[in-house]
Amino acid sequence: MSHHIADSNIKPNYDSELTNVAQYVNQYQINSEEAYNTARLCLMDTLGCGILALNYPACTKLLGPIVPGISVECGARVPGTRYELDPVQAAFNIGTIIRWLDFNDTWLAAEWGHPSDNLGGILAIADYLSRTRKASSKSPLLMKDVLTAMIKAHEIQGVMALENSFNRVGLDHVVLVKLATTAVVTALLGGSEDDIARALSQVWVDGQSLRTYRHAPNAGSRKSWAAGDATSRGVRLALLTMKSEMGYPSALTAKQWGFYDVSFKGKPFQFQRSYGSYVMENVLFKISYPAEFHAQTAVEIAAQLHPLVKNRLEDIERIELVTHESAVRIISKEGPLHNPADRDHCLQYMVAIGLLFGDLTADHYEDKVAQDARIDALRQKMKVSENTAFTKDYLDPEKRSITNAIQIFFKDGTSTDKITIEYPIGHRRRREEGIPVLERKFKNNISTILPSAQVDKIIALCSDQKKLESMPVDEFMEMWIV
Repeated sequence: MSHHIADSNIKPNYDSELTNVAQYVNQYQINSEEAYNTARLCLMDTLGCGILALNYPACTKLLGPIVPGISVECGARVPGTRYELDPVQAAFNIGTIIRWLDFNDTWLAAEWGHPSDNLGGILAIADYLSRTRKASSKSPLLMKDVLTAMIKAHEIQGVMALENSFNRVGLDHVVLVKLATTAVVTALLGGSEDDIARALSQVWVDGQSLRTYRHAPNAGSRKSWAAGDATSRGVRLALLTMKSEMGYPSALTAKQWGFYDVSFKGKPFQFQRSYGSYVMENVLFKISYPAEFHAQTAVEIAAQLHPLVKNRLEDIERIELVTHESAVRIISKEGPLHNPADRDHCLQYMVAIGLLFGDLTADHYEDKVAQDARIDALRQKMKVSENTAFTKDYLDPEKRSITNAIQIFFKDGTSTDKITIEYPIGHRRRREEGIPVLERKFKNNISTILPSAQVDKIIALCSDQKKLESMPVDEFMEMWIV
């Protein structure tokens, strides 16, 4: 006879991976001036990209209340609109416009992602709390609270991503947006370390998004609202937890039923460093091009080559594009491209645009431009290969380069020089060069929707670190209403 051994029903302590995050969010003091300055730049760039996205109907059709016509008293505002929504739906709206054009910050490691996506949940709950507190004659949150939450959300998402690849088991990186948003929003709501740990356990027992919508043959527009969905889910889980909803202590480590066994091939998370302010200090900005970040330096090279090839397109025999392993795996793509979401994750398409036009903008992904037969003709001449040294430097925590190299060979036997760029302009190593460009980009982006007088006031505020940090969140959000 066989005998079933009953499972132990003794509740364990919370997994250390959960309590470490909870302790960090609740106790750690950010003392890095660089982190706060970078967070201010990140706030500007993120909201600027969100405002620019409002020019695209495919984005704006998803915005507003889940049921048309509903407005919420003391609701959270959505920048660039007149929506006042419950904080869960506001987080979806803000998160969606932030990520729509894929044109602001990025973090690259074993996992990839965009830590600024957490701003959707952070701003929504901070605005909602500030408005409700003022309605009760209490003090609102300040923008320094928002910047602090951003630094910590960046750190949680980024440190988790350093050694743990969710994409290799088919899961999308937005799980880390949900994780980081849940942690910092629970704290903003007044949650204790126990509350934060309980909320984080809910993240891991959730089902996680597949990467299906990011890859051929299914690449599509969900990748542009997936982060909005994740940050809004984080807000929802935080709000549920603050209603005294129970948690699940071994959500990660439970045998057979925990996340590790079910979704991570039984492997526990690995950590390269403890939580601090490293990620915000080293975050990558997409300053010049709305290109998937692994392609940033490739597009920069293509723009440099544009004057040399624009009148010799028919003479090109082949284009050798040397890159790192992650770019080969994620964005090297042959065959037809079906929509803008497909095109902005195709290395060859982005390089072709740079060679043809000397630039790359969001409009270059639209059908009108994609019909240009020269694009696919150039794509067919491209040979993509990995340089293992590029891959090594990409993973080196002291470098985190995103190197690409391009050389073009012509039918007459001549060729261009091989151009190699290690660090894009948005990298920490090019921060001084990049900040003026980021500031111009910010002004240009918000000027597409907001009146000039409003733009001037926002720029003046965002240029003053102390003034920004001391502003109540609700007053800051008021400045963005159209």
